[in-house]
This record gives sequence, structure tokens and C-alpha cells, in this order.
Amino acid sequence: MPVYGRHFEPGQLQFITTSTYRRGRLFTCQRFRWIFVETLRQLRQETGFLLIGWVLMPDHFRLLIRPQPAAETVRFMRDLKKRSAQQIIAALDRNRQHPHCRAMLSKLQLPPTVHSDAHHRVWQRRYVPFNVFTQKKHMEKLDYMHNNPVNKRLVSSPDQWPWSSFRSYYLNDSSVLSMDRLA
Repeated sequence: MPVYGRHFEPGQLQFITTSTYRRGRLFTCQRFRWIFVETLRQLRQETGFLLIGWVLMPDHFRLLIRPQPAAETVRFMRDLKKRSAQQIIAALDRNRQHPHCRAMLSKLQLPPTVHSDAHHRVWQRRYVPFNVFTQKKHMEKLDYMHNNPVNKRLVSSPDQWPWSSFRSYYLNDSSVLSMDRLA
């Protein structure tokens, strides 16, 4: 698989997408949604990046961020995925007696050919960053994220999905996460 160079400009927005390992639908579970949100909130406080938009779907997430400094995108993504994965795997392991947890652990299990200290994986190793240069593209990415749950038929309107920035922007509801709005 080719490795593409990533270039992050200071002050530039990054639209990032990443999926769960084997597209496991981990985030149908409310507890795991909150683990992701809390991890994102903590990293935001620690690193000072701006969170412009987000959506958490059953098997992936998308973020629109402005990292401070720009090159911190790589570290931020590593930490977000690592911390949330550790908590999710620990919760699944503690609850092995439940068939759903056993099944999910099985789905997340790494094959024996993978040379790693870990036995399970929550996230795909790679993520897809997209540099956002214009206000038009910024709004396009926000609309795309906000309508993702509707397009996937999880809800009939974006305001019904609390796991995105839609409610913060259009209903002034920051009960899940507040947004850094750009002027």
C-alpha cells in the first residue's frame, strides 16, 4: 500500500475520516459513544486544537479541526484513537460474560500474523486527512457531516442525532460537545 505524504499548513482546517477495524459497529453502544466524546474533549483541552465540526457514526468518525500547531494532527489522531481504543477494549474485556461483548471482541481480534503486543484493534491504522482551504469547502464538509446520519438512515433529520456538531450549530445545544466557531 502506498504511503502518501501529508502536508499540514498552519491555520488550515483538517477534515479527517477514520473507520473502526473491520468496520465493526462499535458506536451503536451509548457507553462507547461517551468514551469517544470524553476522549475527544480531554485531548482538546490538552492540545488546544479547535474543534469546528464532528460526527460519530456506528463504524467511523469525521472531524473538522484546526490543530495547534498544524503538524500536531498526527499526534492528536494517534492519541485519540489509542486512548479511546484502550478504554473500549477494557470495557469489552470486563464484560466478556455478555454475548454481545464476546462477539465484538472476536470481531476486533487481530490475526496471529500481525506482529503486535496488542490482541485487539478498535480503529483502522490509517486515517484520511483532507486540507480545507476555502469557506465554501468548510461549509460543504460541515453539511456533509451533519447529514451523514440522515443519509445512512439512522435518523430522519440531523437534529435527531446528538453525536454531531449539528445541534451545537443550529439548536445552540452544546450538551455533548461545544464547537469553536470560525468568524
